Amino acid sequence: MTERTFVMVKPDGVQRGLIGEIISRFEDRGLKLVGAKFMRIDQELAHDHYAEHEDKPFFDDLVDFITAGPVMAMVWEGQDATRQVRKMMGETDPAESDPGTIRGDFGLDLGRNVIHGSDHEDPGANEREIDLFFDEEELLDWDRIDETWLYE
Repeated sequence: MTERTFVMVKPDGVQRGLIGEIISRFEDRGLKLVGAKFMRIDQELAHDHYAEHEDKPFFDDLVDFITAGPVMAMVWEGQDATRQVRKMMGETDPAESDPGTIRGDFGLDLGRNVIHGSDHEDPGANEREIDLFFDEEELLDWDRIDETWLYE
């Protein structure tokens, strides 16, 4: 069963020139990019995106950081895509991330951890986040030429 998941290269990842490297990792894994948008997040979208953290002391810092510069918002598709992306990203705290993961290779600080991906342990998080950032007509259905070699 294929699914779609939301991924965002955060402002620190954009500023460090990591967009291409991150896209390459997901493509190399066999995931399919079905939507992408280079954008700046406004306060309203930031508040909606981080709504579950609204009562936490770090909420304002999250909003300030995610609105501080451009981000690369993306939708990736594949079998078990949300879990696959989370595994590739590594732990939220880069210090706890294994080498070979995105955060393990590029992150140094919890507050500057390069990438966001939908939570695979929160059912429906991927769909909620996709809906926040993309209209349905911005997502493309297409076939990768190698799909028959990726899945049984």
